[in-house]
Amino acid sequence: MRISELAAESGVPVATIKFYLRSGLLPEGRQTAPRQAEYGADHLSRLRLIRALLGPGGLSIAAAGEVLKQLDQPPGSTHGLLGAAHHALDTGVRARAGQSMTEHPRADAMLASLGWNIDPADHLSRYRLEEALAGLEAAGFVPPPGFPEMYASAMRELAVRELEQVPLGSSSEAMRYVVLGTILTEPLLLALRRLAQQDVSAKNFADTAPPPSPAGETVPKHS
Repeated sequence: MRISELAAESGVPVATIKFYLRSGLLPEGRQTAPRQAEYGADHLSRLRLIRALLGPGGLSIAAAGEVLKQLDQPPGSTHGLLGAAHHALDTGVRARAGQSMTEHPRADAMLASLGWNIDPADHLSRYRLEEALAGLEAAGFVPPPGFPEMYASAMRELAVRELEQVPLGSSSEAMRYVVLGTILTEPLLLALRRLAQQDVSAKNFADTAPPPSPAGETVPKHS
């Protein structure tokens, strides 16, 4: 198909497709004339992948390029797929964090208590956990005893279920699953958590009077 047909089929404007071509996100088509190329089903599939990566709350062009590079040249081991996917997804965050991300004492202590087998080179994930724990501490919010462990247990069980579904017939398909699963389901997890809280609150507290609030302060309610 011509680029105009690729645009019509994918819903992506021609100008945007040309930008993806110039950026190296989309491979060149088969040259059929000096200023004309032909595109196929692989280009259509790649376009949909690019749009998923760059969608709302998604990646930058640079980070998307890193992800696509990993997809095109997946690592040799199945375990390495996850590390490569996370490495690609975190390109922009690593650049912003700089050297500070190598210090994460709170996170290290928590992970040691959990006994998790964590890649020692993955400073960024521990840096993010460190920031989250430090934020709780700075706000003076102390979770009830056992809550961090409860969250960790829930996340590990979720990880077990997720990784059981990784397609192992092809490295590229496995990498695609891990990358898109990470990008597209993290917002889903957050949204479902908030909605689940509303559901449980409606069942547990609908007939319970709220605690008294300071004068002039209102408590938001869910209908």
